[in-house]
Amino acid sequence: MKGISTKGHCSHSRWTQKLSSIATLLLFASTLTTATDLSRKKPIVLESSGGFEIGGKTITDPNNSSRTLSCDHGYIEYFTPWTPRSTSLVMWHSSSTQVWQNRWDGGPGFKDIFLREDYPVYLWDGPRVGRANWACENVTYTVAYRDEENFPAWNFGPRYGEWWNDTKGPREGGVEGENWKQATANRYDEFDTRANVDLHSTSAAIAADSGRLGNKIVYLTNSAGGLRAQITVAKSQKSNIAGIVAYESIGYVYPDNVNVTDGKGGFGPFVVPLEDFKKLAKVKAIQFVWGDHRLNSSSYVQDSYKVAALINKYGGNAQVLVLGNDTVTKGNSHIPFADMNNMEVAGLLDEFLEKNGLDTYAGDRR
Repeated sequence: MKGISTKGHCSHSRWTQKLSSIATLLLFASTLTTATDLSRKKPIVLESSGGFEIGGKTITDPNNSSRTLSCDHGYIEYFTPWTPRSTSLVMWHSSSTQVWQNRWDGGPGFKDIFLREDYPVYLWDGPRVGRANWACENVTYTVAYRDEENFPAWNFGPRYGEWWNDTKGPREGGVEGENWKQATANRYDEFDTRANVDLHSTSAAIAADSGRLGNKIVYLTNSAGGLRAQITVAKSQKSNIAGIVAYESIGYVYPDNVNVTDGKGGFGPFVVPLEDFKKLAKVKAIQFVWGDHRLNSSSYVQDSYKVAALINKYGGNAQVLVLGNDTVTKGNSHIPFADMNNMEVAGLLDEFLEKNGLDTYAGDRR
């Protein structure tokens, strides 16, 4: 018997390396092509735009039955292109709607990028947040000095003022610059409590089931918004939700047949009946996206893999995408869609929508 040829083995190794390099170049070229296509600034032509409140309730003054207050509703601002696609993009923040409207330097954000691609865009303010701040109970605002905390929490660097070398965050001018000042100022109080997660998801489920956001909704979420969107799917009674792309989701939903303890705080885990969890498996596609500076050992990253596997176990289509590892797009923060390379991040979303048949135009039966 002849031994293994060292010469042949080396040749095979070289070919493997070449093929790997070619695959990397093709992936890089594909990402750049998509990002370049999206960056071509055709005019945004709208058929309509506006806003409305949805959900909530009306309460009566206990001291005067003739006086009422409409409260705890959500607020939607919408933009409908002249020739719309059939998928609606509902942009769900965990800071303020501004993160979807502009890049850190004031350049185009996901709202305008995808309006140019003819996707109807809906900006969502949950109950008691932003433009939906009428609450049905007393709310106390406590001043918290959080600018310095925002810096590492949003993963611009390991500590305040110390940027990651490849960061695509608001680095120009440093922490004294206008870009950083705009970033840290653009947020509302989030009310990260279990009760608030329930309040937000209930209103969002009402909005989804109403049909006023369309019958093929893809939630684009950030941070704690990802948890709220998952629970919204579990609460919904119709099939209008077609997808979730959760950027750095903090908090996850588990079925009640696994050994997970229901969390007490606003970041989960949330345990729901198995039949409600299976609704996530009926959604056309779910993607959990992480920036490349988020440690894989993070409990939330590990949760994303576990929950994706459980969704797929019940016939779903969920995946975890780590920027910089699974893609050539690198240097992203906790809010990658507002980063300086957000056109590349948008290109990845564009590929996700196309791959899952969520890029068709209204009237297209594909």
